[in-house]
Amino acid sequence: MSQHILVVDDDTLITRSLAYHLQTAGYLTSIAASAEEALTMIQTKAPDAILLDVGLPGMSGFDVLRNFQRETLAPVIFVTARRRELDEVYGLELGADDYITKPFDIDVLLARLKTVLRRSALSQENLAQRQPIDIGDLSIDPQRHVVMLRGREVELAPKEFDLLYALAQEAGNVISVDTLLSRIWGSRWIGESQTVYVHVRWLREKIEDDPAQPRRLLTVKGVGYKLVAPTAKA
Repeated sequence: MSQHILVVDDDTLITRSLAYHLQTAGYLTSIAASAEEALTMIQTKAPDAILLDVGLPGMSGFDVLRNFQRETLAPVIFVTARRRELDEVYGLELGADDYITKPFDIDVLLARLKTVLRRSALSQENLAQRQPIDIGDLSIDPQRHVVMLRGREVELAPKEFDLLYALAQEAGNVISVDTLLSRIWGSRWIGESQTVYVHVRWLREKIEDDPAQPRRLLTVKGVGYKLVAPTAKA
């Protein structure tokens, strides 16, 4: 069965060209001109990957990514036209799996897409082998993609979940930023380490009683991060 690619862009010329090349490459393609339309489409037919324009009318690509993450685990490739937006993708990356700038070579985009789809497929295969982990009163179930804290579900975006689970797999041990980048964003990720810092901050806002004084997700200065039970000695 052909993999389904959802293209979200309000530029008709670009979407027509993308649809043609994607279909020629063997992909089933859907087009959405707005974030709202894309979110409706996701409910009807889940995509295998999403090409998301950052500069959408109304809801921005950054905002819609957050909404996508609540509805699908499909990998997202940001498509951006302006340097300012690219800086945001680097510094405040919200969980996209890759990015490409306009104008782009279609062969480069297809290669990036193939890599992202392959990485996503491997991740899904590995998911079946992952076991639930309890760290004190924090429970992480990778197969159900559910995190429970003191019996209450904690809503996490896919990359936040992956980061938490990676830390939980080696609870009590320090994991370097470079290692986290490689494990979660892939060995070919060329973004900045700020990506990890931002996701750590978001995680602390969701699993710490006081994010400014974390007792679970700890920083080991100059080394990396570790996850511990809150009663454990840091």
